[in-house]
Amino acid sequence: MRRSQVLVVATVALGLLSACGSPKEKEASQGTKVATLASSAATPSAAATAQRPRERLDTTPEEFEAMLGPYNKCMKEHGFTSKGQVAGSEARPATEKEKSAADEANRICEPQFYPLPPWEKDPANPEARDFARDVVKCLKNKGIKYVEVADDGISLSLGGEQNDPTSIRRGLDLAPECERTVAAAMKK
Repeated sequence: MRRSQVLVVATVALGLLSACGSPKEKEASQGTKVATLASSAATPSAAATAQRPRERLDTTPEEFEAMLGPYNKCMKEHGFTSKGQVAGSEARPATEKEKSAADEANRICEPQFYPLPPWEKDPANPEARDFARDVVKCLKNKGIKYVEVADDGISLSLGGEQNDPTSIRRGLDLAPECERTVAAAMKK
């Protein structure tokens, strides 16, 4: 399952869990008492307390590596490095059994600890498609000839069918500037 699909599934699951009432509310509604909207001190769920870090558009590689700390720790606890290799083994191609076990460890660790993408690029953000479209406009205004929104609706596709190296290189150089400009304009 792709990272974006995992994020969508996790978001939906958390939404469904938060819609469930507490046992006390259910007991009260089954008795002769009338349910009210009185607030009570809710105890946070385990998912709410273990908040995943979120990248920013200006996250540095060093900051991202620091955010990966809990994910790497989880993978190590399951016997793997963050790259899916068996911890402590020499660099070699993984066996099918090791690949399967690494995938299972990642299925456990990623939804809990892997950093979320910047909100502007998050599939859970209803404005992410608008953000991508506006970044493409910005890049085209800066002279990037072959750029479009990718099939996922939130990523950029540089180079087009021609695989134009100039569009790719310049687009990669100018994309962070356009992303910051568009994000600033969206916050206004």
